[in-house]
Amino acid sequence: MATATAAARSRQIHLRFYMHDITGGPGQTAVQLVKGPGPAHPFMPGAHFGDTTVIDDALTEGPSAASRAAGRAQGSYMLAGLKEPVLMVSMTVALTGGPYNGSTIAVVGRDDISAAVRELAVAGGTGAFRKATGHVLWRTARMESRDHMVLQLDVYATVPAAVAAPGDGQREAGVLNI
Repeated sequence: MATATAAARSRQIHLRFYMHDITGGPGQTAVQLVKGPGPAHPFMPGAHFGDTTVIDDALTEGPSAASRAAGRAQGSYMLAGLKEPVLMVSMTVALTGGPYNGSTIAVVGRDDISAAVRELAVAGGTGAFRKATGHVLWRTARMESRDHMVLQLDVYATVPAAVAAPGDGQREAGVLNI
């Protein structure tokens, strides 16, 4: 009974968008701030334990960089695995289009880039995502070039029903590609 009551007081939101992480060349959106003082990574040539990169990556509705803009992914990632290709990610998804325009989602967690699908945590948000909980299924969609990786992010968030729903509230179920 308590579970049904809790479910009635919350709503589920599923968003899908694509993150364009460009580490070099024209349109660069990711810059290495710290060259890690740790040992060279055995599986990632040129990388060192502790390497830290700051990002301001474009989010789009589709995998093409020419797709409609959905927002920005702003934050950082750090090479956190001594022997595994693991990144520690901390970023804010700032939505700039669609019904969630102006809202943000905080995403943190472990990104084992050797796995086909990785799961990171939704650790809150603002606007329509105030007090959000949930997870992000994160996968590499494709490599545009050596310096441009496209990631597909499926965000599954639960927010209190008391948080204002965008628009007419009919976008609560199913996938909203923004």
